[in-house]
Amino acid sequence: MSDALAVAESLTVSSLVDLWMLKQRVLTAVPMAGLFLAGAYWLPVPALAAIFLVIIAVGAWEWAPMAGLTHLRSKILYVLLVIACAAALYRYAGDGRDFSRELVQPVLGLSCLWWCFALLWVRSFPASAGLWDSRLGRSFLGIFVLVPAWFAAVYLLSIEARSAVMVVFVLIVAAADIGAYFTGKTFGRHALSPQVSPGKTWEGFWGGVLAVALVSGAIWSLLPERFDHLSLVATLVIALFTAFASVLGDLTVSMVKREGGVKDSGSILPGHGGLLDRLDSLCAAAPTFALGLVMVGF
Repeated sequence: MSDALAVAESLTVSSLVDLWMLKQRVLTAVPMAGLFLAGAYWLPVPALAAIFLVIIAVGAWEWAPMAGLTHLRSKILYVLLVIACAAALYRYAGDGRDFSRELVQPVLGLSCLWWCFALLWVRSFPASAGLWDSRLGRSFLGIFVLVPAWFAAVYLLSIEARSAVMVVFVLIVAAADIGAYFTGKTFGRHALSPQVSPGKTWEGFWGGVLAVALVSGAIWSLLPERFDHLSLVATLVIALFTAFASVLGDLTVSMVKREGGVKDSGSILPGHGGLLDRLDSLCAAAPTFALGLVMVGF
């Protein structure tokens, strides 16, 4: 009897902790999403590019210790390197004025190819750590994670109907996250990647996939007539690959943190940890979503 009471008390405490963490995540995520969408609606592309550059600079600052760069000078130099790489891509695109398909597609394609390698590394972790687990290797990983994501976001904000596009992007990533969270909490039994993130389950993953499929179907049914060329199948493919990429981004950053013995990248966002802890899924999802739109003629 006492054992049963102890188990019940433990479950109650765990549930309360989960609810408190969920509340903190919601209170942090909702204002962030609101500010993001408001900026996408009101601000010009150069201003948004500058704001996002500050965001990835903060992400680079948080990544530096994960790469083994602990001294102040080395962290500052790493942030400047990330900014320089982003500026080079911006210059490549004509300072944001010439985001033509011919310019954008190779960058997005190479980014998605890099994430394919990241998938192989996540699946084979910890054996794969021998390929990238050095100060130089983890530093390059951070550049490949952050810079193409910034480029994809700026491209998405430069196309027609950018506000609607960004709303759709946020909804897809949020549906994958929320669906996985609640399904995993309720039905989760089998770890998705036990060596990288034991808390994520296959049940949660498929719950997120189902949520994204439902949301993307609803989005497709509401598309205006000018998007009649976009079929339901194409919409589902783009949405599902974006959802898969968001999970991969989360796992990849978790892999690097686990190898470096780091739980959170920082502590500036209540309920999330560091800024990078919130950006990880977006960093893989943004290039995938942008490439999908390019492939269907946006």
